[in-house]
Amino acid sequence: MLNQFFNWRTSLAIIAIAIVTGTVFYSNYLSKKLAADEREKVAVWVQSLKTRAAVTDQAALDLTNAITSHNTTIPIIETDEHDNPSGQLLNIDTALLKIDSNYLRKKVQEFKSQNDAIIVEVNKDPLIINKYYFGDSKLLREVKYYPIIQLLIVALFILITLITITTRHKSSQNQVWAGMAKETAHQLGTPLSSLQGWVELLKEMPGSEKVAKEMLKDVDRLKLVSDRFSKIGSNPQLESVNLIEQIENMVAYIKRRAPEKISFNVDSAGIEKLNVMANGPLFDWVIENLLKNALDATEASGSILIKIKEESNSIIIEVTDSGKGISKQNLGNIFKPGFTTKKRGWGLGLSLSKRIIEQYHQGQLYVKNSELGKGTTFKIVLKK
Repeated sequence: MLNQFFNWRTSLAIIAIAIVTGTVFYSNYLSKKLAADEREKVAVWVQSLKTRAAVTDQAALDLTNAITSHNTTIPIIETDEHDNPSGQLLNIDTALLKIDSNYLRKKVQEFKSQNDAIIVEVNKDPLIINKYYFGDSKLLREVKYYPIIQLLIVALFILITLITITTRHKSSQNQVWAGMAKETAHQLGTPLSSLQGWVELLKEMPGSEKVAKEMLKDVDRLKLVSDRFSKIGSNPQLESVNLIEQIENMVAYIKRRAPEKISFNVDSAGIEKLNVMANGPLFDWVIENLLKNALDATEASGSILIKIKEESNSIIIEVTDSGKGISKQNLGNIFKPGFTTKKRGWGLGLSLSKRIIEQYHQGQLYVKNSELGKGTTFKIVLKK
């Protein structure tokens, strides 16, 4: 799937480059051809204007008049040798002269940047010349700007296609992960039921009660993990849960498995009960992931503080460790699926945690602050 995505992207890039390159070359060819044709038309117009001033024959005069009046698209300004407008104007909006007295001079400068003037010698001694500056016609401008317009269209097409392919790719990935998670939960079901039966038998054996009790905790833990995996890809049911109790239970569970030199503290600001709408197993998963990350960061010794506070419209949970911190270049990647700095791990814990909080509980999960060598604080914001 990933290779197909990159192949599609490469193919689109090649097609786009080919289209744009071909369009640019062909449009450039057409614009040069049109520019040469328009220059020839202007030259003919100038010559007919010069001829009209010299002929007396009516037929010749009618012909030159027909030629000079034929040009209706190319704007032309006649100037003296110093580029001062001094005579004929063609296809120029003279109404703008009343608004701006320098309008013609500005147009001369504009035309000068587009085309070289056609110079006509009016008198030899003394030498008098006229210059004829002309601009691009509407058709020529359209041909020149056509590659830019087509480039924008092609870019938009590629962008839409890439977004569609990326969305489809992500959707397929999500379906694969959800399918794998549900299948894992399904496969765990049978051995879990068997283990639970064996634990019940162990309870009845004299002297095995303590072992059976501890084994039952691990079996219940496996059932919880299986239940979490079964809920991936589906809309979990939210119910009223005591947030303080949920967090304290998870802290107690992690604490039993953590090094003795790591201290755990839950600061609930004196609140004993704080009910929120949540999915208990999935919310536990989030807290477990954050605590495990804090443990990995603090390594052999340190402290982990879970702070819970209530605000006017929200409930804040902050998990702070005194560990190694997160580098700035990694801060933008820690919630991306597959990203991990650990030697072992899939890099899915924080990604799934963010999804659980933001999509299923309509809250927020982000890094509040982190400093190398001093620790990190993750912040969860839940609506009341």
